[in-house]
Amino acid sequence: MKNHNSNKVSYILVADKISILFKPLQKLTNSSMILNMLFRVRPQKSGYFLLFLEICTSFSVFMISYPIVSCISDHKHPLIHINRIFNQRDTFINLSTTTEELWKQPDGLGYRPCLNFSQNYASSNISSGIKNRFLMVVVSGGLNQQKNQIIDDAVIARILQATLIVPIFHVNAVWGDESEFSDIFDERNFKETLKEDVHILSSLPSTYISKRPVRAPIPSNVSEDMVRTLLTKELNKHTVLLLRRFDSKLSKILGPDLQKLRCKVAFHALKFKPWIENFGKKLAMRMSGGHPYMTLHFRLEKDVWVRTGCLPGLGKDADQMVISERMSHPELLTGRSNNITFRERYMAGLCPLDAAETTRYVFRFHDLNHAHICTLSGYNSLLKAFGASSNTRIYWAGGTPIGGEKALAPIRKQFPHFTNKWALADGDELQHFRNKSSILIALDYIVCINSDVFMANHGGDMARTIQGHRAYFGHKKYITPNKKKLVRLFMNNNNQMNEKEIDDRIKKMHIDSMGSPVLIKTSKSHMDVTAYPAPACMCSSSITQTSI
Repeated sequence: MKNHNSNKVSYILVADKISILFKPLQKLTNSSMILNMLFRVRPQKSGYFLLFLEICTSFSVFMISYPIVSCISDHKHPLIHINRIFNQRDTFINLSTTTEELWKQPDGLGYRPCLNFSQNYASSNISSGIKNRFLMVVVSGGLNQQKNQIIDDAVIARILQATLIVPIFHVNAVWGDESEFSDIFDERNFKETLKEDVHILSSLPSTYISKRPVRAPIPSNVSEDMVRTLLTKELNKHTVLLLRRFDSKLSKILGPDLQKLRCKVAFHALKFKPWIENFGKKLAMRMSGGHPYMTLHFRLEKDVWVRTGCLPGLGKDADQMVISERMSHPELLTGRSNNITFRERYMAGLCPLDAAETTRYVFRFHDLNHAHICTLSGYNSLLKAFGASSNTRIYWAGGTPIGGEKALAPIRKQFPHFTNKWALADGDELQHFRNKSSILIALDYIVCINSDVFMANHGGDMARTIQGHRAYFGHKKYITPNKKKLVRLFMNNNNQMNEKEIDDRIKKMHIDSMGSPVLIKTSKSHMDVTAYPAPACMCSSSITQTSI
């Protein structure tokens, strides 16, 4: 993985700068007075001044006829093939301090991966009692939900001193992906990495197949002691225990050793199949072309709008589609309360940022039937406030957004190098995986963790796991938009601030949201070590580190 330090080359067209240098003076209210002030022209030396103007005019004509750098044609065409997109990258010149700001990495405070287990944990004999105690699990949801459940599976197996059977993937009705664990993850690496922590088998031994596994319900936020209290007796009695539908049931706050085990499973044991890893890295290399790039996790699919209780703001038809779906399936709605309105959710920062909000200062008010759009007079970009330019390479990860290309039009217009895995793939490289959502998500994940900057328009399992991965392996820049503060900023502005002032306010409110270690845990979400691995799973450079 290539690191890009502060000396990284950024790119802007010289022609853009030239247009600034040669703005016509006719726009000035009194050009002759301005010229006299600038050059202090005296009447008796007007001949020299005219000669000076003639030289400047000749030089400007020469520059117009033979510009240093011509505008690249890629900006005029959709991004279809990676070679066509980036084959003229050498025509860019490093004149952009704005882009340099985007690639500046956060201060990792010297923290590095460090999984120093206690002596008691290391000396614990996992082979005791595992011969006749088996834990079977069925994981559900999308790939990243499944990963979170697998992490907790391993921890529960360790607590119970039980043999973990490689997790079974439940076929989700939404995605219809029938992939199994060994189709996505490197099973050998999973077993080998955890051999000192959890005993793992690919399947239940033949002598136990006839035994009917007993399903064990688990309450929410269950602690280590509760796991032992609730499950040990059942496991001893029935030998084979089955867990399912327990996503995020295990407490985020566990003992130090079990927190480290979570990190070990998440960042070391759960590796994708080698061919998936290689394919993902190939896409990342095509995206980069030897230069920095940014990734956006855009959650704009229909189910996201349904579950968040928000509206896409793409017109009455799209909004009504979401409302109807939500009314038909009220159980899908997630969030703090099912009783708050769309507008209240929006103002609380609970809605995804759409493409317009990501690229322009556009923020919306919602009512029951449609979205009212409030637009500031000054157009700029939320991304540009963070340092992005029209030349920034942006990879977007996610499924098909509701509204299709219409939903992405605002960001495509401002950022021509905005593309995804389908555009980067050669020929039919991805055609075989159209119905394999887990593989497609895995490829997005790999491109995202290899990028120089990552930002998500909304939370979610994938955003949190990428955040943790980037933190654990070097605190690579991760921008967390503060949607609640952004909404308040724009709603209270009343066009009183110009673009630079707004940019400065945005930067200030996100100064601690760029990926630096969060050492002071101020919220429950900060306790999730798979998203915030420091300091539970990381040590400062002054502490001895243990490599995996």
